[in-house]
Amino acid sequence: MAARVDLTDNALFALLKEGDQQAFTEIFGRYWDKLLAVAVNRLDDEQEAEECVQDVFVSFWQRREELVLKHNLSTYLWTAVKYQVLNRLDKRYAKRKLKTTELRDDNVIGLHSPEVYLLEKELMARIEVTVQELPEKCRMVYRLSREEGKTNPEIAAELDIAEKTVEGHLTRALRDIRTHLTSIGPAFLITQILEELHRKG
Repeated sequence: MAARVDLTDNALFALLKEGDQQAFTEIFGRYWDKLLAVAVNRLDDEQEAEECVQDVFVSFWQRREELVLKHNLSTYLWTAVKYQVLNRLDKRYAKRKLKTTELRDDNVIGLHSPEVYLLEKELMARIEVTVQELPEKCRMVYRLSREEGKTNPEIAAELDIAEKTVEGHLTRALRDIRTHLTSIGPAFLITQILEELHRKG
């Protein structure tokens, strides 16, 4: 048998599915640096990036028997790292939200009474709860659009989905947010918050 280093990705993947640890080691060495560079670029934290890529490879090995590549091996690994990164950014954002004592600047609403401020905080907290309950892909699209300021084409390219799919996810996210808000606050305040969310898109 040829040395593992001389094999194509497809050949290595076939051996991997049979439990060949040397094939896994070769894939690991072939892609570790490239995947780590992607993770570091997005997370801006080398240790967390290393953990991210390690998680991808651990899952890759554990799920080897059931995996079916729709594209090539490099695309699969690159996409897996992207989703890992987005999940970590999502958790990081949620932790930051919990620690902050001021969720939004008073200028967003334009009213400064303590009652309005507290209600606004409750509404923004409810939005975060609603976003957390969205399906994974829908939540990712919402975060990338409303919190990272990416355009629909940029999101479509990053997640490898159609722009129409991006639009659909955003529509659902905003619809769910509106539904959850209408039962707990006055219409004028909800309207202003929702208008702000729409303007971000």
